[in-house]
Amino acid sequence: MGKKQPEIALYNENPKKYFSLLEDELSKRLKKSRLRHTLGVANTAACLAMRYGEDVNRAYLAGLLHDIAKNLDDEGMLKAGKKYKIKLSEFEKENPFILHGPVGACISADEFGIVDEDILNAIRNHTTGRPGMSLLEKIIFIADYMEPGRDVASNLPEIRVLAFADLEACLRKILNDTLIYLESTGNPVDEKTQITADYYNQGC
Repeated sequence: MGKKQPEIALYNENPKKYFSLLEDELSKRLKKSRLRHTLGVANTAACLAMRYGEDVNRAYLAGLLHDIAKNLDDEGMLKAGKKYKIKLSEFEKENPFILHGPVGACISADEFGIVDEDILNAIRNHTTGRPGMSLLEKIIFIADYMEPGRDVASNLPEIRVLAFADLEACLRKILNDTLIYLESTGNPVDEKTQITADYYNQGC
């Protein structure tokens, strides 16, 4: 197991201090643009947590760690997948960038001592989603898509309003918009995203 930096025990004792140390650690690992995005996701997740009754600190922590593996290139992502014995689909082998969620969850557990399975799932599934997501998973998925620094995706103003009015409707909107965008640009669609969209469009 890797060194836990900072020690997770501090999270329960003094969350404010823990988050300060964690943010400092992230500044050493991530590019400035990625760090800005990460802080945007963490803050947006905390706001959504307050709106929907999720624990604010858990949401902020999951937001901070959701892109912890983004500093890895394709080769590094595949090596990490092998190290952590992640079962890879053919899509993941051909598009290693999609692994930053699952690899990030493993790094969060291995190097940062995260044992909360809900937080790990939120990190693991923040890109593709999954059927039957928990409230925290939905919050991180949505926060990642709409944090204030995002400016490319269509319908962002509508999505940002919807996120605080109807979380389930917002989730469906993001999933469907993502599929439309990928299909319109000719980019491959990960089966996990399609399965997640089908699940929530059925009203599950």
